Amino acid sequence: MSPTFIGFGEDDIAAIHGSAAHLAPIVPQLVDAVYDKLFLYDATRRQFVPRQSGYEGDVPENVEALLMNHEMIEVHKLHLGRYLERLVTKPFDGNMLNDLDLVGKMHTPKSGSKELDIPLVQMNALMGFMSDALIDTILSLDLDAETTSRTLRAFNKLL
Repeated sequence: MSPTFIGFGEDDIAAIHGSAAHLAPIVPQLVDAVYDKLFLYDATRRQFVPRQSGYEGDVPENVEALLMNHEMIEVHKLHLGRYLERLVTKPFDGNMLNDLDLVGKMHTPKSGSKELDIPLVQMNALMGFMSDALIDTILSLDLDAETTSRTLRAFNKLL
């Protein structure tokens, strides 16, 4: 589906990039909040037990053995941090759109690990949580009303 379907355009990209100075420094806190939430529920936490695409280290034996400081979780947190930083700093060109599509596919057997198939309901819940965290963060910034509105709408379209 084309980004133009929801009206995502140059003004939205400018609003997202304009937020970079505010959002990029707090990416680590956003990543921690996401993983804290994912670890609260067995349904989402257990998705980290199978070997993940590109990860070569030790995997946990079961959900109970999976701790927040596990090397695999640290790798995932690093990837999510880079992903969020890219969203607010890099051009939204064909490469970015392909990368965004690949990130989605990596959570399925289509492009990631054959053992990994994250249910759509969990991916939607995660995106909803991330959206809420971004909204809360953007509303806490000292931006004028028009900039706040443009930034919120741009991220809403993006997510």
